[in-house]
Amino acid sequence: MHKAVRGMRNAGGNLSDRLREALEEEIVTGALEPGARLEEVALAARFAVSRTPIREALHQLAAAGLIDVRPRRGAFVAEIGPRRLVEMFEVMAELEGLCARLAARRADPVAIADIRAAHEACTRAAETKDVDAYYYRNETFHERIRAAARNAFALEQATTLQRRLRPYRRLQLRARGRVAASFGEHEAIMAAIERGDAEAAGQAMRDHVVIQGERFVDLLASLA
Repeated sequence: MHKAVRGMRNAGGNLSDRLREALEEEIVTGALEPGARLEEVALAARFAVSRTPIREALHQLAAAGLIDVRPRRGAFVAEIGPRRLVEMFEVMAELEGLCARLAARRADPVAIADIRAAHEACTRAAETKDVDAYYYRNETFHERIRAAARNAFALEQATTLQRRLRPYRRLQLRARGRVAASFGEHEAIMAAIERGDAEAAGQAMRDHVVIQGERFVDLLASLA
């Protein structure tokens, strides 16, 4: 079985989700190049699984915009150029900033406690420098802030774009020092939400998500 999914049957996770993550990783790192064709039979043989979870994983990747499914031709890795990637992160930063601002205004004590718990889980992952663990805890932190915003449309739009950018956000964390920096940014977001400072929460979240300057160069270097 492929090393990225080895043992997943015993791990209790969803097989199609694990396969999607493995393929995401290969797409964003260039192991699967833009335009590469993804054949179910070949992928099933490579990962030593049946075609059903492969098909489900490909549906997830298509929904996230990472692959294109062409009628009568099959599935192909989508092309996302640097300019498009920056534009997507800009929109994501605004959506996440809006959610943080609304959360600072609308979160009740239970929601704030949930966000704090997610932040503390990030603390443990950051201290151990476990990038993968931090990535998942980071997702939960953002998810709880979106939920606390109490705006279903903003939640829907942010979640859709987050899925599209998931592998790139994951790759960002591998830059040297990025986990520590990300955690420090979480501290500022958390503090602003707890004191009800909507503008500070929104600005801190926008700064946390957007990629520009050295962060963008680091991401491009990782993609290369």
